[in-house]
Amino acid sequence: MHKLLIFNDEKLLRQSLTHRSYVNENPGECGDNERLEFLGDSILNFISAEYLYQIHPEIGEDEMTRRRAALVDEKQLARFAIEVGLDFRMRLGQGAIREGGYQNPNLLSSTFESVIGAYYLDNKQDIEILRPLVEELFDSVPKGVMAVRSNIDSKNKFQGFVQANGAEVPPNYITEKLGGTDHAPEFFSRVYVDSKFYGEGKGRSKKDAEKQAAEDAMAKLKKRGLL
Repeated sequence: MHKLLIFNDEKLLRQSLTHRSYVNENPGECGDNERLEFLGDSILNFISAEYLYQIHPEIGEDEMTRRRAALVDEKQLARFAIEVGLDFRMRLGQGAIREGGYQNPNLLSSTFESVIGAYYLDNKQDIEILRPLVEELFDSVPKGVMAVRSNIDSKNKFQGFVQANGAEVPPNYITEKLGGTDHAPEFFSRVYVDSKFYGEGKGRSKKDAEKQAAEDAMAKLKKRGLL
């Protein structure tokens, strides 16, 4: 068993593995993992930023931002989840299972974030206990893969464009859940700069919808000959 699954509080571990689709079908369950997911996402962003700062003293802020985005994107976190052994440990509703929930990148990445948040709480909020376990996973990412992904991150490209053209504020993404199911939600995002609309997109996660909106904005700029 991976060290990230060894808890003092087994109830906390169980909650971190529990998707809301399971709670919907089992009303007696104490709660789902969404708040833990929020916490874990913040922790991973912090650890990844410090990790890149330490191992890449030669790269600047923009490149570190792109690499951090690649290091903690949905696809990469889903791979970590499988490596840790979360895939078939996730507690999903029967509907989610029937639709391939154990292989769903969105569910895998969200559960990984939840476990990270729970592990942090289980260890008295001591990030130094968690850090080496996360950094070991980061070390397993091929550096070439991370560099390629960072170079094609649409949100960072769009932000770079607007900054280069004098915008004083970064792009603002307005994202909402359109519908879908508990295990296959759909999000819709619009991106604005100084209240001016630039693009829109849909995705199975908030991050994906925002990336699609950025890509749409870039495509429209290119069509107008501005790129």
